[in-house]
Amino acid sequence: MRILIYGAGVIGSLYAARLSEAGYDVTVFARGKRLLSLQSGGLLYKADGMTRRADVHVTGRLENGDRYDLILLTVRENQLYDALKELKPNVSPTIVTMVNTLKSYGEWDKVCGEGRILPAFPGAGGGFEGDVLDAAFTPRIVQPTTVGRRGGKEKTLAAALKGARIPFQIVDDMHAWQICHLAMVVPIADAYYEALDPENAGRDRALMKKTALRIKKNLRDTAKKGVKLSPAKMNAFVMLPAPLVAFVPGRVFQSRFGEVFMYRHSMKAPDEMRRLHDGFYGFISGADPKSDFGERQ
Repeated sequence: MRILIYGAGVIGSLYAARLSEAGYDVTVFARGKRLLSLQSGGLLYKADGMTRRADVHVTGRLENGDRYDLILLTVRENQLYDALKELKPNVSPTIVTMVNTLKSYGEWDKVCGEGRILPAFPGAGGGFEGDVLDAAFTPRIVQPTTVGRRGGKEKTLAAALKGARIPFQIVDDMHAWQICHLAMVVPIADAYYEALDPENAGRDRALMKKTALRIKKNLRDTAKKGVKLSPAKMNAFVMLPAPLVAFVPGRVFQSRFGEVFMYRHSMKAPDEMRRLHDGFYGFISGADPKSDFGERQ
């Protein structure tokens, strides 16, 4: 199986490393300093306390005639339109959009070609120490890589993830899942930005209570918009009393999980998270804020 990873940041590099370990033919597309780093030193990553070099191809150019079984698109939401437009002439049948977004895959199809999009979301996080990747996949019980069901296209990706021993789940309505995901992660990111000491935000009880109440309200408002809460465990946040719900983020914020998968991303990508904040609350209020799609079409 040939796989192209479009984007060589933390998420793309981690999936590239694990998929290459499983024996898949993996190519990483990168630009700028990251491309030069990969070309000179390779894709370096930490595993089992050691630094390893992934067996991947590296390219800074996409050929229209190239055909990959899967393209994993691991960019930020504000880079999605340009990436899909660049991939439109490529003949690969499946583009996996591993992006936080409120847009449905039907709208993405309009950019790169009907039926090519397979929506998904990464279950991973971490960072770089110099040029060495230090990242991990999230535990299955928390949030595995999540893939939308779409006419059987998900089967190829599921086979690749299973072969690479990457935890994953398949959901029937990926759009609803992503809206619910944003209902939780937007207040979490906001908590870091509001904290006087972001790294220790979990110790601020008042802030954790405020975050819990925001999550509860967001999920209630999401359900009122006719969106079925997904996964089903989201309903627990709506039903449980606020003090008990507040206890959960407080513990998670102070955990190693919170530091790796929540704190690092929120502090590294504030523009993206604030954009998603505006988009989510615009959706809840009934507004239709412009996106890159609307502005550039």
